Amino acid sequence: MNSDDPIEAWNEHNNNISKNLNFLNSNKLKKLHYKNSIGTDLTIELPEDHIWLGGSEKCAAGIEFNANMPTEEVYTLPKKTGINGTVVSSKPLSYGGNLIDDFSLTFKDGKVIDFTAKDGFETLKKLLDSDDGAKYLGEVALVPYDSPISNSNLIFYNTLFDENAACHLAFGKAYPTCIINGENLSDSELSKKGANDSIIHVDFMIGTKDLDIIGYTEDNTEIKIFTSGNWAF
Repeated sequence: MNSDDPIEAWNEHNNNISKNLNFLNSNKLKKLHYKNSIGTDLTIELPEDHIWLGGSEKCAAGIEFNANMPTEEVYTLPKKTGINGTVVSSKPLSYGGNLIDDFSLTFKDGKVIDFTAKDGFETLKKLLDSDDGAKYLGEVALVPYDSPISNSNLIFYNTLFDENAACHLAFGKAYPTCIINGENLSDSELSKKGANDSIIHVDFMIGTKDLDIIGYTEDNTEIKIFTSGNWAF
């Protein structure tokens, strides 16, 4: 918005996001492996029919728009039972008027089986006990460490802003639109595809300046997705 031509700047930004989406969708990744120096070592499987989304959209009248401003993420859904390993938060999470900070989660077959938190342990426990689906993940989002929100060095304690500063995951419900034809599938059909269901959808930030993410295709070809916190392609 502070450029000489904000409309052109947004068009360029949306085009860059679109290029990342096209790369991810064309490679049909089956899983992602996250690793950094603060303790994250996590593997996330992706459903066979997943779709990466992000950036601008078109309304029913065909007009392009950005639902969220700012927007840096590209996102999809994980396979509900396909998450294994440990992930460590990189920013505090404000939830229900309380702060959860410096927390870690250990997953087995998609479910949180152990967790710690320096601050807000009971709040995190309450979040995870919301329902059966709250201990599983519903979103995988990629955001470069070198994003404008990240570079501001501010924590807004508002997820819609803070999620644009770091790669993040979400507890709870998956977006049906992240599955091919997902908006036309029943809950049971979405479940069979690997989508999680829950009454909650809560994002939490995990991106760091040294986060590496490796993607794996169906034939186990390795593709560098993130190197040192930023896009690798």
